[in-house]
Amino acid sequence: MSEALPSGQSAPTVLRIVLGKRLKELRESRDASLEEAARALGVSHLTIRRIENAQVSLKLPYVRELLRFYEVSDEEAGDFTDMAARANEPGWWHDYRTALPDWFRAYVSLETAAGVIRVYEPHYMTGLLQTRDYARAVIRAGFPYEPDDALEHRVDLRLRRQALLAKDDAPTLWVVLEEAALRREVGGPAVMRAQIEHVMEAAQDPRITLRILPLAAGAHSGASGHVTYFRFQEPELQDIVYTEVGLTSAVYLDQRPDVVAHLEAYTRISRLATELLPDTRSYLDHLRKEFNR
Repeated sequence: MSEALPSGQSAPTVLRIVLGKRLKELRESRDASLEEAARALGVSHLTIRRIENAQVSLKLPYVRELLRFYEVSDEEAGDFTDMAARANEPGWWHDYRTALPDWFRAYVSLETAAGVIRVYEPHYMTGLLQTRDYARAVIRAGFPYEPDDALEHRVDLRLRRQALLAKDDAPTLWVVLEEAALRREVGGPAVMRAQIEHVMEAAQDPRITLRILPLAAGAHSGASGHVTYFRFQEPELQDIVYTEVGLTSAVYLDQRPDVVAHLEAYTRISRLATELLPDTRSYLDHLRKEFNR
């Protein structure tokens, strides 16, 4: 599907996406159509499609009836319904729902569950590595009329997302950052200097790799805009690519040709960054001193 995940009031957890795909696999393994599954529940075929695409929560009576229709064993059905109940529990980000645009809610769910995150960022320091002052300046630029308390709520959300990097099972994070993102002064010299020092410290974590693509690289395959590539531990969930569309929407891609194309482009620009600027730490240290004014 070209828009892999729904937006709206109830962004799906990764577990709900996995279970929806599993229900689809069970239906197809029984050669049952959407219409036949719908008749078993007494609902429309659109309801079945929404369940399989994680566009609605998993109502346990519906899940149990579908599993009976697909002739799933009692033991497997019990495990499945237990997971469905957990999938319906709100994620930690539920408390920040007023600060989350509809189209970004699925992103936070995917980010929280990913085993590998690859980011290409052309404009600003990537959100997972921002300091509070830098994040506040970036968010204020995007929401110039936001009341201070609402703005701080957005800043808190961004900092809360960063907690996943401190977990024992933290994801591997690969970041390719355009040089322009580091030279764009955000919040003043002191904020920029502290931001660069923060990134230098974070990059000492072996699970975090930072590459800087210098302006000398010229035109390249990643120049279309911000992209995040998620890979998961769950074998049922294929890789997903997130890319922003303008200021108020995004697209989530999970079709293999789309994912492969984005991964190949990411690999090319990562190699280019390494070739053109192999010593990232020395560059950052030099840049930090430029902001020492």
